Amino acid sequence: ENFLQKTSTCSSVNTSGIFVSPYALNLSSFTKLIKRLQKRHPEFSRDQIVEAVQEVRKNNKGVLSGLAISSIEDKASAIL
Repeated sequence: ENFLQKTSTCSSVNTSGIFVSPYALNLSSFTKLIKRLQKRHPEFSRDQIVEAVQEVRKNNKGVLSGLAISSIEDKASAIL
């Protein structure tokens, strides 16, 4: 029971009842970013674009938080 109490403080349920991990990427921002990159670079597959975004994250000490979406888009475009 004590374990369950600890784990419940580490996660949350959003208003639509979907479990949200505190470690999960903000999926709406991620989806928006991928869509912007797909429009900008239609010649690349979604997987290639996701890999470029992962590379941006790796180059930024393993995180994307703190970077503007436009900045991530520009850096990923440079990689592509």
